[in-house]
Amino acid sequence: METKVVEDKKNKFVFEIVGMGHTYLNLLKNELWNDGHVKVATYNIRHPQASKPKFILETDGDESPRAALSSAIGRLKRLSEKAKKEISAIR
Repeated sequence: METKVVEDKKNKFVFEIVGMGHTYLNLLKNELWNDGHVKVATYNIRHPQASKPKFILETDGDESPRAALSSAIGRLKRLSEKAKKEISAIR
């Protein structure tokens, strides 16, 4: 996965993600909304075959957007590991 920072300010972080579609981006967006400091978490894909998804993240300033993003990714990793263990237990 390749990322490109478009804008990096105190309360706003905008980046493009190459090779990601709606599935992962929706998971990330929804997990970011669980953070009380996040004010905006959304993404835009202008055209699925011709553009890179652009993700926009804004916080209230008490937490940096990069910290919020890092925390959300960590929570998603833990959730993924938990799901993997539960699915393995079914076999």
